[in-house]
Amino acid sequence: MAEGFLRAVAGDALDVQSAGSIPAGHVHPVAIRVMAEVGVDISDHRSKHLDEFLSRTVDTVITVCGNADQACPVFPAMVKRHHWEFPDPAKVVGSEEEVLRAFRRVRDAIRRVFTDYGRSRTLEFAAHPDRACVTPSAADSPRATPLPTAPH
Repeated sequence: MAEGFLRAVAGDALDVQSAGSIPAGHVHPVAIRVMAEVGVDISDHRSKHLDEFLSRTVDTVITVCGNADQACPVFPAMVKRHHWEFPDPAKVVGSEEEVLRAFRRVRDAIRRVFTDYGRSRTLEFAAHPDRACVTPSAADSPRATPLPTAPH
């Protein structure tokens, strides 16, 4: 969900990727549903392992679950690291409505934090494009790679 909001806010200014130390292998269908409720389509996102990014230039790592900040490796040339903890709604046990409520609560909290963060980073890179990192997938345009991480 964090990746979805950050991509929506930052557009092409940032190369946003999400990965986990223990990825589930899929994006939770309820996450897809509650994000669609607010107009963010994450249906084409995929669950990724952190190892996919170890050889990339990563400007910022953002961890969002439990001890993810301790499990996350240090990336070469990593400039910034943030840890904003949110409960994992996939662990909620209950009725369909209770699970939906949990996902919506977490979605709304993530939205507030990542919308503000995405706006500030976008403004930062607009004001100082020389500070952006170039990623291998976008070598022709300067883009930083904030990497929200969470066990998926």
